[in-house]
Amino acid sequence: MTFAATIGMRRPTIEVRIGELSVGSMHAIRVQSMTTTNTMDTLATIEQTIRMINAGCELVRITAPSIREAKNLQNIRDGLHERGYHTPLVADIHFTPNAAEVAARIVEKVRINPGNFADKKQFAVVEYDDASYAAELDRIRTRFVPLVRICKEYGTAMRIGTNHGSLSDRIVNRYGDNPTGMVESALEFLRIAEDEGYHNIVLSMKSSNPVVMVQAYRLLAHRLTEEHLKPYPLHLGVTEAGDGDDGRIKSAAGIGTLLEDGLGDTIRVSLTEEPEAEVPVAAALAHRHRNVFQTSLHPSLGFHRRVTTHVASIGGDNVPRLFVDVSNEKVNNYNDLSSLGHVYDSLSDKWVMRDQAAEFVYVGASPLPFMAPGGIRQVVDFPAWVNVPDKLFCVPLFTKEQYLAEGTHHSVMNVISCSAKDLTDDLMTAVGSDHTAVLLLHGNDSSWYSNVRSAFHRLEDNGVHTPVVVRYNPYAADADEFLLNASSDVGGIFIDGYGNGIMIGRHVALPLGILQATRTRMTKTEYVSCPSCGRTMFDLQETTSLIRSHTDHLKSVKIGVMGCIVNGPGEMADADYGYVGSGPERITLYKGQTIVKRNVPTAEAVTELIKIIKDDGRWIDRE
Repeated sequence: MTFAATIGMRRPTIEVRIGELSVGSMHAIRVQSMTTTNTMDTLATIEQTIRMINAGCELVRITAPSIREAKNLQNIRDGLHERGYHTPLVADIHFTPNAAEVAARIVEKVRINPGNFADKKQFAVVEYDDASYAAELDRIRTRFVPLVRICKEYGTAMRIGTNHGSLSDRIVNRYGDNPTGMVESALEFLRIAEDEGYHNIVLSMKSSNPVVMVQAYRLLAHRLTEEHLKPYPLHLGVTEAGDGDDGRIKSAAGIGTLLEDGLGDTIRVSLTEEPEAEVPVAAALAHRHRNVFQTSLHPSLGFHRRVTTHVASIGGDNVPRLFVDVSNEKVNNYNDLSSLGHVYDSLSDKWVMRDQAAEFVYVGASPLPFMAPGGIRQVVDFPAWVNVPDKLFCVPLFTKEQYLAEGTHHSVMNVISCSAKDLTDDLMTAVGSDHTAVLLLHGNDSSWYSNVRSAFHRLEDNGVHTPVVVRYNPYAADADEFLLNASSDVGGIFIDGYGNGIMIGRHVALPLGILQATRTRMTKTEYVSCPSCGRTMFDLQETTSLIRSHTDHLKSVKIGVMGCIVNGPGEMADADYGYVGSGPERITLYKGQTIVKRNVPTAEAVTELIKIIKDDGRWIDRE
């Protein structure tokens, strides 16, 4: 099943009014963020909001965990107006319908989470028959309708925002802890709102896993059409993306993929940094995709990894491999490979291969002047390869013309470099019958993603199972833009299950970061950390940095660092271990979804977390 995109236009939606701001339809993609201050600290919240607005934030979300905070939104709003700032405010609601009803009379928009608006997650296993499930929906209607009617009366907008990690037990038991459950969670509330004739709604499907997030949004768009519901605007975001490059890579991969689909009308990049630092990242993504329209690419509603043949260590069931390009560099000695993850130890006269290391090195016409490390293959331009004396671990790189004309091939692996437009029928026929062929595929700079994605579709349509290494051409105004561009373009390819290898110039950390973000290859510790808000019980940025400094050598371990119990066990749903604020200076530690230690003093919590990892047998000492 595929989500059928409309050729030549961005997904059309209804227009939603949030104060004086219009969202959806053909309006610009709007950028928003969320305050991290205590909502009861009126002055601090006003000043942070102003910093966010000055950075380009068009919507400011503020947590309202109780009626007390909801009422104080009036003071914050009045204070902003007195200073000449009229940017719409959004009240963020969890667990407290009565707080939402207060906030809806004050601010321009309320955000509710259907997973915890009328439910509390107990991780209970309950079987519902149709009658008992209908009774549950009646209970939700009773809790939700008063808010809907207030929003109608006051002209307040609403976001029905599903989070993958906080689906209700009811939804999980009936539909599953998956994109289907996420969509159904929102649709239950949406149908109630439509029954009340209320349509000033934005929808979201957030997850800390970009693959889940992308599939959920695509499915949502499909279901709205299938059920003849209105095409509501979509708010995009990857929750708990983390900080630094990792957070930006993960966010760009998820958000960028959907924007390329033509989906998305407002976005937020959730980083464990100050909220004003999120805004330029979101703005850059919005700007880059401002003229992107839906295509006929028909993205799949479910994740399906492309089936490929096994060539050497590429394709088949292998994880995607890392290629690097050093063809324009002078590689004269062992030390020149250290930045590629291969370190020579002169004392033992041995190579050490790190977890983050290239397996294939493209050397152009100049093979390495020394014995290469074990575990890598050199990729050599065909004319030079012909004269290489030892060809076992040196494989040729052909142009399309060379490959089709030449009869001299490597017995194990032959790499054919081609652009998407050069993927012609004769080339597909040739590589399709050659079990040693690997394609090194690239696209045009300005339309790389659509070029490469179309090429994969042509391979599938023609039944060609040749492994493909995607080659991204490094182009951008600066390093920050390059990181976002590459993460968005290449990330989208791997999110859809395409690609058996990756080459982004001579970069190592960036392509491996993209593979990690898209859950196709794990080479380092992953941190699921929330962006902080007024509910946070500790200094999230400092704590995340501290935990990272002790644990960032633990390959393939995922640690959730969550500021409060609202965004705790749910939002870190697939983390191996969790560090969750449970009260002032108190931390609850998890193994998976199971609480291991409650109310640990903050000063002792990192040490206790490490002990849990050690007791679980997953700790290793640093080299």
